Amino acid sequence: DAVARHGSVRAAVERVLAAGVAPEELFGMAGEVSVTPVITAHPTEVGRKTILEVLEKVAELLDERSRAVDDPMERNDLERQLSLCVLSLWQTALLRLSKLRVRDEINEAIRYYGTSLFEVIPALTRDVETELAIDSRARPDATHAITMGSWIGGDRDGNPFVTAEVMRYAIDRQSATALEHHLHALDSLGRRLSMTDRLVTPTVELSALADASGDDSPFRADEPYRRALRGMHARLHAFAARIMAPLDPPGPAPIDPRPAYGDTTELVADLDVVMASLATHGADAIAEQIVEPVRRSVAVFGAHLCALDMRQNSAVHEQVVADLLRAADECTNYAQLDEQARVRVLERELRTPRLLRHPGARYDDITVAELAIFEQAAGAIERIGPAVLPHYVISMAHDVSDVLEVAVLLKEVGLATPAYANRPATAALDIVPLFETIDDLDRSAGVLTNLLAHPVYADLVRSRGDRQEVMIGYSDSNKDGGYLCSQWKLSAAQSSLVAAAQQAEVRLRFFHGRGGTVGRGGGPAHEAILALPAGSVDRSIRLTEQGEMVAAKYSNRAMARRNLETLVAATLEASLLHTTERMPPTDASFQSAMDELSALALAAYRRLVYGDDRFVTFFRSITPTDEIARLNVGSRPASRTASSAIEDLRAIPWVFGWTQCRLMIPAWFGVGSALESYVASTDGTDDTDRLSRLTATYRQWPFFRAVIDNMGMVLAKTDIDIAGRYADVLVEDDVMRSDIFGAIADEHRRTIDWHGRITGSANLLADNPLLARSLNNRYPYLDPLHVMQVDLLRRFRDGDRDEIVERGILLSINAIATGLRNSG
Repeated sequence: DAVARHGSVRAAVERVLAAGVAPEELFGMAGEVSVTPVITAHPTEVGRKTILEVLEKVAELLDERSRAVDDPMERNDLERQLSLCVLSLWQTALLRLSKLRVRDEINEAIRYYGTSLFEVIPALTRDVETELAIDSRARPDATHAITMGSWIGGDRDGNPFVTAEVMRYAIDRQSATALEHHLHALDSLGRRLSMTDRLVTPTVELSALADASGDDSPFRADEPYRRALRGMHARLHAFAARIMAPLDPPGPAPIDPRPAYGDTTELVADLDVVMASLATHGADAIAEQIVEPVRRSVAVFGAHLCALDMRQNSAVHEQVVADLLRAADECTNYAQLDEQARVRVLERELRTPRLLRHPGARYDDITVAELAIFEQAAGAIERIGPAVLPHYVISMAHDVSDVLEVAVLLKEVGLATPAYANRPATAALDIVPLFETIDDLDRSAGVLTNLLAHPVYADLVRSRGDRQEVMIGYSDSNKDGGYLCSQWKLSAAQSSLVAAAQQAEVRLRFFHGRGGTVGRGGGPAHEAILALPAGSVDRSIRLTEQGEMVAAKYSNRAMARRNLETLVAATLEASLLHTTERMPPTDASFQSAMDELSALALAAYRRLVYGDDRFVTFFRSITPTDEIARLNVGSRPASRTASSAIEDLRAIPWVFGWTQCRLMIPAWFGVGSALESYVASTDGTDDTDRLSRLTATYRQWPFFRAVIDNMGMVLAKTDIDIAGRYADVLVEDDVMRSDIFGAIADEHRRTIDWHGRITGSANLLADNPLLARSLNNRYPYLDPLHVMQVDLLRRFRDGDRDEIVERGILLSINAIATGLRNSG
């Protein structure tokens, strides 16, 4: 047999079986594993949809050309088509004329379903079942092993353009996309299942479906499957008309209207009837290969397509709750209360069915807008079902009150109800605190312990199956504390949160807010998941997919298949192997070393970024961050406020800017100093002993190895000489340039040196020869782009506002981001 590909489900199965996992345990895991990539409202995709579509066509043609080796005429035809694509690209504008709207972002994300996801997800979950089956007779059910999520249209944090109307648009577009896909699939099935009851005998249940279809055409009188499927199509169309009103349902209307389905699970049940009937007259293969993919697609995508998360900043919730309490004369100074007093006020509100709102009250504009969002959510869940909006994420969550505030707001629209009059508490969706800063990560386990111990909130968690989701943020923790400190704090926080949840007898699911770049938690997903702390991948994981990584992973079926399979494989491995029985505890000396390294790296990073008042000026001078704000890549502002402080700058332009000048300090700065200081530290051991400890840590600990290897990948893309040109031309203050860039260059040399000492190789990409070859092929094209960008930035900042200059800057930003494949 061929060797299983690294990162495949088959390789994962082989590994866990070799570790002593029983086949029955693996079989049982199939119905519990759950992987959810969430396409977020962080649009760092610099490429236009038009350009991406042509590039996707080029990829398809190249695949076809590689297969047409024996047909010269076909190869010539494919090459002509490739030439036309290239010609089209040459004459198409690379830049958008206007800034993306949220609606544009919604539509750009949805296009990946038709491109790859509708086909790949059902097929992959079916293959997962095959790999996890004990034998041919016992097939597990992994239908929901992969689901998709989205933030686009539900994420309001810092984006004033996400309104109740926009969220309704996102929900309607998602529903229309899913339902249109299902309706076309039913129509196709109706044409293909042409069996006649003159030759086969369908089941009684199938005949009943056919008789109830309302199809009395004499041409289909002997074709029960066709009549049944026409009825199913008509019922689904009526269902679509009901949930999408007042919009028209997608697809052509049926000839014979029928009563609507109650929900898509009824359609799944009818498709089960079709499959069962086919099996009775020797058409099992047709059932499995033609009907089953449609059934599985309906089960996976339903009427909602994907889970749309809502997200808002905790400061906004505080403002809205304070306004509601003031207008109801329940508490006039909520914002001034300490944490304990706030919790008491919120608990009082959550223990009563009485609502705070009343018709005659006057509320702040932000309160009106936020309540409209909550009302829209309640309406969507009533129309479509709870799968459409299953999570509410609280960014910048600091304490228990931040979570209880959202519970109060959900109660106002009927999405959370307190326990009273012998009725249990209910919650229609998960409330998910997002811990982002270094301080919040340090405090997160204590917050979760207090939260799960709170009787009112514990009732809500119980109504959700004793499951709590927690999101951890890679981007802001990195900007706050630097790469090494952020990585360790995230890992340590997860371990502490797992312990807190276990103590409360609650199942914990982590939602990883990872970006595309290493500085924002990016890197190979398989290794990243396996490097997570023991117990943190408990059969389920959610993670964000952002910016240019969405196109990189989902723009064609082969890439989508590989990416999703990698996530499932890693989740299976981590869930089954990261247990106390199968995974020895991490060496305490490793963790002690990381504590020390983290503190040293944090100090070095903070000295550079926050310890010098000139640093903000240096950053905005050497990077094209201000010019990036002109690039029409997304709907959100670059900063949360009008402030120019690093703290208020979003993580995406922070990383994007450093990438453009090839410094990329968010993914390495401070690590070299930390390693050097750690080894030189006098604690009774000599330098050799401490260096040996670090090399052993790298060899034996997946977490540390992933951290160092990912850093090496970024260091390989860093070019201090190119960055020096940006500094020489764009940073006008000679002293500032000498001080700050000098410190960065020194740290760069130091970090490369220590990377080599830890890994035992001076080659930064010794473990990734494919990337090394790819970068070597790209560099000759990137280097002149940097030279052009520096010259254009200098001219623009000196007052040359010629349209050609500005357009050239934006084109160079676009091209460099595309070439490095790390824009944010």
